[in-house]
Amino acid sequence: MNAVNEFAVFPGLELLTSAVVLIDKHNCISYINPAAEHLFDVSRKSAKRSRLKKVFLNPSVLLIGIEHARKYRCSYIQHEIPFQIHDEKKIELSFTVTPVEEFNEHDCLIEFFCPSQQTKIAREQRIILETNHSRELIRNLAHEIKNPLGAVRGAAQLLDHELDREELHEYTSVIIKEADRLKNLLDRLLTPHKIPQMKEFNIHEVLERVRSLILAEFSSGLQIERDYDLSLPNLFGDDQQITQSLLNIARNAAQALSGRGLIKLKTRVSRRITLANEFFKLGLLIEISDNGPGIPQSLIDKIFFPLISGRNDGSGLGLSLSQTFISQHSGTIDVESQPGNTCFTVLIPIKPMRSLGEQANG
Repeated sequence: MNAVNEFAVFPGLELLTSAVVLIDKHNCISYINPAAEHLFDVSRKSAKRSRLKKVFLNPSVLLIGIEHARKYRCSYIQHEIPFQIHDEKKIELSFTVTPVEEFNEHDCLIEFFCPSQQTKIAREQRIILETNHSRELIRNLAHEIKNPLGAVRGAAQLLDHELDREELHEYTSVIIKEADRLKNLLDRLLTPHKIPQMKEFNIHEVLERVRSLILAEFSSGLQIERDYDLSLPNLFGDDQQITQSLLNIARNAAQALSGRGLIKLKTRVSRRITLANEFFKLGLLIEISDNGPGIPQSLIDKIFFPLISGRNDGSGLGLSLSQTFISQHSGTIDVESQPGNTCFTVLIPIKPMRSLGEQANG
C-alpha cells in the first residue's frame, strides 16, 4: 500500500483549512490535501510524485527544514518565509516539517500556515462594516437631497417660461442641467437598494460581455487576455449586478491605462473558503488585473468607500457599487496594487441554488 492510501486513515487532513503536503525520501510529493491544492493552485493529480519545485520556485529554505527534521527526527518550524508560487504568485508562509515514521522513516509531513490570513479576514470585515455605515449615511443624505432638488428644478423651469430676455435663459438652463446631473448621481447612490433578481447564469458569458464593452469603449491600444477555467459550474445570482460589478472594475483598469495596456481576466475554483465568518466548500474566484501605474497606497484601504476616487474626474461610485453587489452575493472584493501590477480579486461562494433562492426571497 502506498503512502497516499495509508494516509487515508487520517481523513481529518482532508478537512483542515491549513495546507498539508506529504513528501517521500526523494522530496517528491505523495499527498496534498484540498487546502494545499487551493493555496498552491495545483491539483492533487498533477502534484503527485512531483518535486517541490513543481510548486515552489525557491524551495531552498524548505529543503533545509526537511533535512533538519530528518537528521534530528524532530519538527522544524519557520515563520513568515517568502515563497514564490509558479511564475507570478508570491506569498509569505509559516511552515512545520515533521518526520512521519508510520509510512517511511524518510517521509515528512509539511503543514503550511498563512499568517496574513486572519489579518486579511479582519481587514475585509472592517472595510465591509465601514463601507456599509458610510453607504447608509450617504443613502439617507441622498433621500434628503432629492426632494428639494426636484423643487429647485421645477422652480427653474417655471422661471424659464417667465423670462423675456433670451440671454437669461442660459442661466435657468444651467440650473436645470446641474439639477439633472445631481439627480442622476443620487439615483446611482440609491441603486444598490434594489432587490437582486436571482437566476442561473454562466460567469464566462458575463466576462465576455464585459470584455466586449470595454474593447468597444477603448478601441485602440488596449489588450484583454483571458484565462478561464471552463469547468466552473454556473452561478445562481443576479447576472446584471455581477456584470455591472465586473464592468466597473474593468473600466477602472482601462481608465488607469489610459486605454493603452494589458488587462487580464482570470477565473478559478476556490475550495474551502471562509467569507464573513461563514464556511463554504466551493467558491468562484475572478481576477481582473492590469499593468498600469497602480493605486496610491493612501487610497488602498478607502478605494471601496463611496465618493472616493483616484481620478480628478471620477465620481467614486463604481467600486462602491461593485462591492455592494458582490456583498449581496455573500462575496468579497480584494485589491493588491503596485506599479505595473494591480489585481482586483472577486470571491463569490458557490452555494446550493435552493439556499440562494431562499436568501433572495427573504
